[in-house]
Amino acid sequence: MTETDETAVTAVAPRAGVAVAQFAPGADRDENLAGIRALAALAVERGAGLVVAPEYSSYFAPELGPDWITAAESLDGPFVAGLGAIARDLGVVLVAGLVEQASRSDRFRNTIVAVGPDGAVVAVSRKLHLYDAFGARESDWAEAGDVEPPQLFSFAGLRVGIQTCYDVRFPEVTRRLVDAGADLVLIPAEWVRGPQKERHWRTLVTARAIENTVYVAAADHAPPIGVGCSLIVDPMGVTIASIGEQTDAAVAFPTRARIDDVRAVNPALGLRRFGVAPL
Repeated sequence: MTETDETAVTAVAPRAGVAVAQFAPGADRDENLAGIRALAALAVERGAGLVVAPEYSSYFAPELGPDWITAAESLDGPFVAGLGAIARDLGVVLVAGLVEQASRSDRFRNTIVAVGPDGAVVAVSRKLHLYDAFGARESDWAEAGDVEPPQLFSFAGLRVGIQTCYDVRFPEVTRRLVDAGADLVLIPAEWVRGPQKERHWRTLVTARAIENTVYVAAADHAPPIGVGCSLIVDPMGVTIASIGEQTDAAVAFPTRARIDDVRAVNPALGLRRFGVAPL
């Protein structure tokens, strides 16, 4: 798939809501899928046709280690198949993170996958910047994704792009998605708790929306390890849906009209004088 390729997802209409589904995944894949199904069903009741679950939804343990490599799956493995079954049953686009098998036997990939309401994969994104910060060393166990053209898909008249957790600290990642045509950016995350971390999370997600005049929907793990605080922010930086610490799904209804209105007031994308290029 290239920057100009785009998978059309239309079977979810007229449910145009976008949901962030917040929960705390564990080490049991089937339990994690059951949690995603329950939250996705709740989101559908509230009007969602697109549901975003957190990073590492297939497998999570408090510490990185060899068990993560053992838990890694291929994209045609049981976790993605399980997501596809949920998406078909509920008629939604479903986005979630998985521990994917890597090119090396001693590493895994931190991958986000989007499946359409027919159960087919419509987009894949692998984490570009590994979390070697705040005392963590994700690169000891994970393999960074290659810099590839963003994979976008269409939902409710908007073009949708995906990035992962720590990548939100690098504004060029979101800008590259917007350059490819994204109107809505999804950020599955496992944002670890710590001093000022909740503030960083909210500030960074909001900044990516404001500077790109797009919607951003960011889904985190519920505590005790994640900060929670999943949220959806509009192109003016207004939080239009959010969750505190609990397991829940929050829904918002992005529109093309809101993007157009904000860009008429703040035409920052048209005024910029710098582009984004990989190092």
